[in-house]
Amino acid sequence: MNAKLTLKRLRQHARRAAARARWGSLNGPALFGNSFPKSGTHLLTQVLEAFATLGPAVVSGLPPVITFDGPTGQPRPLSAILADLARLQPGDIGYGHLHAEPEIQAALCAPGRAAFFILRDPRDVVVSHVHYVTEMEPNHVHHRYYNEELHTFEDRLRVSILGLPHLAVPFPDIAARFAPYLGWLARPEVLTLRYEDFLAEPEATLGRVFDHAVGRGFTSRLDRPAAIARLHAAMDPHRSPTFRSGKAGGWRAAFTPEITALFKETSGDLLVRLGYEPDSNWS
Repeated sequence: MNAKLTLKRLRQHARRAAARARWGSLNGPALFGNSFPKSGTHLLTQVLEAFATLGPAVVSGLPPVITFDGPTGQPRPLSAILADLARLQPGDIGYGHLHAEPEIQAALCAPGRAAFFILRDPRDVVVSHVHYVTEMEPNHVHHRYYNEELHTFEDRLRVSILGLPHLAVPFPDIAARFAPYLGWLARPEVLTLRYEDFLAEPEATLGRVFDHAVGRGFTSRLDRPAAIARLHAAMDPHRSPTFRSGKAGGWRAAFTPEITALFKETSGDLLVRLGYEPDSNWS
């Protein structure tokens, strides 16, 4: 175990001790926020961390559980991912980016887990991805390529849609990037959420979050209206280190007719499957 993880494990133990002193015990489910990257990860995490003020839950302090290693872009072994999930104890709050592999589904859908999956309009995802890789994350595996090989925003957007299959660390197209996550949509044990719903209907969306946690075993010391108000107060996109605009539908200003046609061709029926369009006749 490396020193950084050891420190986080010690932090986890200290936080759990403080939470037990406050609540008497930590016997509720582990709360886990899963997301497609650039889809509101930090917003969902803020909401879930607020559960630590409602009842027996605690921010774990553990690192995110991720499918790919950030600096190299290489996939992490399944055994390492499952080991990370096993570190989440009752009442812990964690988050990550995890594909719907059968073993991972089994771990997050098991009793004693309350899992959530947030997604976002893939058109906004590709626009956000360009800004993130180009401007916000100099350690991203594709940062140099986006800045040195691509010279316009439209060039970068085209690559974020089509991917980079020829590089040493392949980067799939947008449909292929979403495909490993689609299995979560079929699991009732995991509450699927849309980033846009937090913006358009926060009270109703937070009510669904609260009800799912309670249904999976969480005990709130506040009544439902007060708990939802507490969750709402925790939402602050500006506190996200990758916050840029926090808006939905920004893709309309970035998509040219050519980019729209390219996205349609590349994504197939993805928008329909995710519920963002009734058919392919969007523009």
